[in-house]
Amino acid sequence: MSEEILRVLEFAKVRNLLAGFTVSAPGRERVLALHPLPPEQAPAALAEVQEMETVLAAADRSPVVGGRDLRRALRQLRAEGSWLPADDLLEVLASAEAAQECRRFFAERQEVPRLARRAQALASLKELRQNLRASLGVRGEILDSASFELGEIRREILQARNQIKRILEGLLAAEGLAAVFQERIITERGGRYVLPVRADRRSQLKGFIHDESASGQTLYLEPTSALSGNNRLQILLREERREEEAILRRLSALVRRDAADLAGNQEILACFDYNAAAAQFSRRYAGTVPQLTVEPLVELRAARHPLLLFQPNGEPRGGEVVPIDLLLGAGCDTLVVSGPNTGGKTVALKTVGLLLLMVRSGLPIPCAPDSRLHLFGRIFADIGDEQSIEGNLSTFSGHLTRIRQILTAADGDSLVLLDEAGTGTDPAEGGALALAVLDTLRARGARVILTTHLNLIKGYAHLNRGVENAAVEFDGRTLAPSYRLHYGIPGTSSAFAIARLLGIPEKVLATAADYLGSGEQEGLSLIEELNRLRKELAAEREEARRSTAEAHRERDRRRQLLRELEEQRKSLLDKTARRGEEQVRAAERKLSTLLRKAEETTAIAPPERAGLLGELRSVKSEVARLRPAPARGKIPKETQVGEVLRVPALGAEGEVVRVASGEVELSVQGKKLRLPLRDLEQFSPRRFAARRKGGMVRSSVVRDGFQPRLILIGKRIDAALPLLDRFLDDALLHGIREVEVVHGAGEGILRRGVRDFLARHQGVAAFRGGDMAQGGENVTTVELRET
Repeated sequence: MSEEILRVLEFAKVRNLLAGFTVSAPGRERVLALHPLPPEQAPAALAEVQEMETVLAAADRSPVVGGRDLRRALRQLRAEGSWLPADDLLEVLASAEAAQECRRFFAERQEVPRLARRAQALASLKELRQNLRASLGVRGEILDSASFELGEIRREILQARNQIKRILEGLLAAEGLAAVFQERIITERGGRYVLPVRADRRSQLKGFIHDESASGQTLYLEPTSALSGNNRLQILLREERREEEAILRRLSALVRRDAADLAGNQEILACFDYNAAAAQFSRRYAGTVPQLTVEPLVELRAARHPLLLFQPNGEPRGGEVVPIDLLLGAGCDTLVVSGPNTGGKTVALKTVGLLLLMVRSGLPIPCAPDSRLHLFGRIFADIGDEQSIEGNLSTFSGHLTRIRQILTAADGDSLVLLDEAGTGTDPAEGGALALAVLDTLRARGARVILTTHLNLIKGYAHLNRGVENAAVEFDGRTLAPSYRLHYGIPGTSSAFAIARLLGIPEKVLATAADYLGSGEQEGLSLIEELNRLRKELAAEREEARRSTAEAHRERDRRRQLLRELEEQRKSLLDKTARRGEEQVRAAERKLSTLLRKAEETTAIAPPERAGLLGELRSVKSEVARLRPAPARGKIPKETQVGEVLRVPALGAEGEVVRVASGEVELSVQGKKLRLPLRDLEQFSPRRFAARRKGGMVRSSVVRDGFQPRLILIGKRIDAALPLLDRFLDDALLHGIREVEVVHGAGEGILRRGVRDFLARHQGVAAFRGGDMAQGGENVTTVELRET
C-alpha cells in the first residue's frame, strides 16, 4: 500500500494477526477457543488504539521511530566480561533515543492520557545515551572523543604516518633514484608503507620486500629509512585497537547495567508500535469501537469482513463491500441463517467470529457506531470440511469430532458458530442430531449462530422462543446474491432456480419436482412468496422512511424560518421603540429649556407668565402621555460578568460585575445594585461592555542575518573560541536547537579545542560529529538547551 495511506509493514503486522483469527484458514484447526486478551483488558487496549488514532490524525506520523530489537544483544551481554561491537551499540543507542523521543512526544499531550502514562514508564537512560553518542559515530566508528587516550594515540598515529610519508616522498623525489621506481606513489602492504620498485633495479635501494605484482616486474619495498617509522606506526595501531576494545567493553558494561530498563523500554515501544499499526489499519477502514455490554448479545450493524477490504498485498480491493447486520439480541440465544449457496452465509458467520476476536485483541472493527457487543470468554467454530483419508475421517466424522470438542468446553459465556449444521449424512438424522446439539448448548446458556439448508432446523427456529430465522437475500432471476440478512423468516436454497438458470433441462426439473412432493413444493412456494412480500414491504418501508425524513426536514426548515422572522420582527420593534424614545427625550429637553427661560424672564407680566407656564406643562404632559411604553425584554435565564442588562424600574442600564445563585450585582452609573434576574431584561442580541486591552511591552535582542552554521577553518584556537562563544549566544537568543560548527580536519587540534569548549558550555545539551553528507568529522553538530 502507498506510504501516505498505510505502510505495508504495518498492514502485514495486523493482517497476520487477523489471519490467525480466520476460522477457515487452510490447514488450521477449525475448532477455535482463542483468548487474544482477557475480556477485562480489552476496553483499555481499545482505548489506547483510539488515542493513537487521535495522535496520528494530528501528527500524521508514528511516535515510535528508530526502535530496534535488542533481545539478541542483551542475551549476549549476560556473560560477565562480554562486550558488543560498535554496530550493536549503535542499535542500543537508536533504541534508547527512540524511547526518549517517544517519552518527550507524549509529555505534553493531555488529550491521550493512557498513552501518556505508558510513555512516562519509559526509562530515560540519559547517561547511557550521552556516553554512546559521545563515543560512536553514525557509521559505527569510535570517535576520538570516546577517551582522552584514544585521541592522543590517534594524534600520534597521524604524526607517524606523516613522518613516514615525508621520508618516502623524499626518496621518490631523489633524482638518482628516478629509474628505480615503477610508479611515483606510496602504497601499503600488511599495514606498512612501501614503494613500488622495478624488479631489475632492486639492488639500487636498500629495504625489505613485502610483496610483488602478479607479473613479477614490480616489488613492493619498505626502505630501511622508513623501517623504524613503520614499526612505531604498528605499535601505535595495536595500542589504538586495545584502547578501542577497552572503550567497547566500558560501553558494553553500561549497557549491561541498564539491560533491564532497555528490555522494559523495548516492550513498551513494541506496544506503541502495535498501537500505531492498529490505528493506521483502523483509520484505513474507518474502524469503530462498539458499545461493550455485560449482557451476552451481538448487535453488529453495517458490519464488514476486514479481509474483504484489502488484497493480500495491502492494496484496497475494487468494488464495494456490502455491509450486513448481524443481530443476536437480548431475547434471542440462537440465530439460524439459511438461503442459497454463494449467498454469503459462511462469510456472515466468519465476520461475527472475526470481529469479536478483533475487539478482544484491542482492534476497532468496521461497523456502525451504534453497534453493541459482548466480549464472550470463548469462541468455538465448526466451519469447513475436515475430510481426511489418512486420518480415516469422513466429512460427517470431521464435523462430529469438532462438535464433541465444543460440547466438552462450551459454557454460558461462549459463542458457538456452526456452518452447514446437520450436513454430511442423512438429512433427517443429521437435522435431528443438530437440534439435540442446539438444545444442549442453549441449556448451558451459550449463544449459537448457525447456517443450514435443512427445513427441520428452520422449523425449529420458527417454533421455539429465543431462536430466530434469518434469510440471505438472493435474486432468483439473476442468481446474484446481495449478502444482506433479513430477520424473521427462513431462506430457500433455490436449488431448482439455480439449476434452471444453469441449463438443466425442464424435463429433469419436472421429474425432480414430482419426487419432491406436493407438500414440500407448497412449503417452498410459501417461503418464496413470503420472501417476495418481505422485499416489497422493505421497499415500501424504505420509501416511507425517506418521505418521513423529508417531511421532518421541511418541518424543521419552516420552524427555522419562523424563528428568523420573529427575530427580525423583534429587532425592528426594538429599533423603532429606541428611535421613539430618543425623539421624546429631545422634545423634553426643548420643553425644559423653554420652561426655564419662561420662568427666568421678567418682561412678561406675572399673569401672562403663569398662563405660558401652564400651557408648556400641559404640552409636556401630552408628550409624556404619547411616549410609547417600553417593550418588555426577555428575562435572562443566565448571564455573565461584563454583560449589559437593562433595569426597567430605573430606566437605566448596568454592567454585571458578579453573579451569584439567581442574583447579580450591577454597576449602574457608578453605583452597585444587587437585583434578582427576574427584575432585569436582557438585550437581543446580547450586549457586553467594551474592555480596554492593556498594552504589553516586550524587549528582545535579535541579530539579523543569523545563520546556524559557523566556519572556523584555518583559524587558531585563541581566535576561534571567542567566535564560537558569540555564535552560541546568538543561536540561544534566536531559540535555535541545533547548529553546525565547521572546523576541518587537519591535525585535529582545532576540532579538539572546539569540542572541549562545547563540553564546558552551559547552553550545550550534546554534540556529535556530522554525517557523511554534512562533512563527517570535519563538522560538529551541536544540540542546544531550551532557554
